[in-house]
Amino acid sequence: MVAVRKSSFSGMTVAEFLDWNGDGTDTRYELVNGEPRAMAPASITHGILQSTVARLIGNHLADRAPGCHVVTAPGVQPRVRSSHNMRIPDLGVTCTPDERGLRTLPDPVLLIEILSPSNEAETWENVWTYTTLPSVREILVLWTAGVGAELLRRQGDGSWPESPQVIVGDEVLTLDSVGYQAPLRMLYAGTHLVRQPD
Repeated sequence: MVAVRKSSFSGMTVAEFLDWNGDGTDTRYELVNGEPRAMAPASITHGILQSTVARLIGNHLADRAPGCHVVTAPGVQPRVRSSHNMRIPDLGVTCTPDERGLRTLPDPVLLIEILSPSNEAETWENVWTYTTLPSVREILVLWTAGVGAELLRRQGDGSWPESPQVIVGDEVLTLDSVGYQAPLRMLYAGTHLVRQPD
């Protein structure tokens, strides 16, 4: 176990972070430039969206790409300052086999963040760090204020577009990285955002 005082956070490495037992509470953290950053508990809408998307994409992968897996809240190490950064997306997909002792998601092809109004800046900061990973083909950001998403897809030359594709309402979401396609609204099943009035 690594004993870490709050005053020493600025130099924490990923190895130290993975062995750190937190602050003694149930608070979850990610590591940002050597400093643990607390992650607020998710709203119920966020939680429903996360579990629904994991189920839909997980079932799709089981049928179409059984070697690939969706992972909830995986640790991801961006290429920039990788020894001092461990970001935690809501979901990630990898097609690399699971091995004993893995603590970070190997070769993610798709990363998904769920955007809450209270963490918008931190979420987009994470998104831009994900673009440094050569295996990542798509990054999906789902809204919680309405039925909508923003999708970044790596282009043929390896670059990323200047701005994401926006998908809303009944529009079809296509994730080329995992061969998934469905109306965006399906991902929001069970949330108040799509519930029909009584």
